[in-house]
Amino acid sequence: MQTAPFNFPAMIPLWMFPLALATGNTYVLKPTEKAPSASLLLAKHLHDLGLPPGVLNIIQGAKPTVDGIVTHPGIRAISFVGSNQAGEYIHDVGSRHGKRVQANLGAKNHATVMMNDADRDSTVKAVVGAA
Repeated sequence: MQTAPFNFPAMIPLWMFPLALATGNTYVLKPTEKAPSASLLLAKHLHDLGLPPGVLNIIQGAKPTVDGIVTHPGIRAISFVGSNQAGEYIHDVGSRHGKRVQANLGAKNHATVMMNDADRDSTVKAVVGAA
């Protein structure tokens, strides 16, 4: 099981689920509520390429969904990328329920290069929103 962060909604899952599928596992992916479309698009493409139903599973939701994931007896491992608060919660509850938990917390996008012709207001809003 993996949660996908809003700032890398396709890249992080693409690092993770191919390995799980190649080693014969099914995969549950919970996209962020802020950017669910990338995960749905990835799943659609894999379905169109012939991936059998039930191999890659997309679930959506907020904390009640996460609670179901971290306590579900059929989920044995969790990978999380995101905030410290959410990651510490997932690690704590998931570990107490016998899951292997990988949590990459608090990453930021610190470097920004803005070209002379960029829309300054939009760029500043995007950078602040990603912090």
